Parts: sequence; structure tokens; C-alpha cells
Amino acid sequence: MASDDDILAELKKIRELLEHPPPPPPAKGLIAEFKAFLSQYKVLALAVAFVFAIYLGGLVKALVTDFVLPIVSYALPPGSNINLYMVGPFGVGDFANALITFLIVAFVIFMMVKLAKRYKIE
Repeated sequence: MASDDDILAELKKIRELLEHPPPPPPAKGLIAEFKAFLSQYKVLALAVAFVFAIYLGGLVKALVTDFVLPIVSYALPPGSNINLYMVGPFGVGDFANALITFLIVAFVIFMMVKLAKRYKIE
């Protein structure tokens, strides 16, 4: 049977393991605070993602305008322009272009998130 001193020593070890170390002191100075801000909020990754999204959107818009819509125009009457296509009093060509572009961009982003989760990229 363990003595009281052994039990107390074991409890002290457990207590030391459960105590959290104090948080690091806040950075001092403007440059140090700015570096801490960049690393804590991952601003650089956000900026890269923003620029990437802008160019991805432009690429997909070009794909839709130059590749997908000409294929869709074969389903329309000959000589009609998809961007000027009207259904009753409503012009739906530009809306269709924007909708197709949105769906492709949303699918690409979905696939990127799925791959990031698979490879545990944060």
C-alpha cells in the first residue's frame, strides 16, 4: 500500500502536468506587434487566396464566354447571340453567363477545400 507521502508526490506531479504555461508576453514595439498580427491572423495567406480567387474568376469567365456559351448557342435558333437572348421581355443571356461562371467557380472552390481536407492542409 502506498504511503501518504507517495500519494502526495504523485498528486503534485499530476497537478504540474495539468497546469498550463503562462501565455507569451505581448509583443513590444510597432514592428513586433505587426509581425505578431500577421502571424496570428494569417494575413499573408488571406491575401494570396484573394489574388488567386480574382484570377480564378477571370479564367473561369473566359472559359464560359469562349467555350461553354458557344456550345450552348447551338441549342438556340440560328443567328441569335446568347448574350442578347430574350425570354419574353427579359434578357437572360448575361444572367446565364454569370450563373454558369458562378457554378464553375463554386465547384472549383469546393474541390480545393475537399483536397485541402484530405491532405490536412490548413
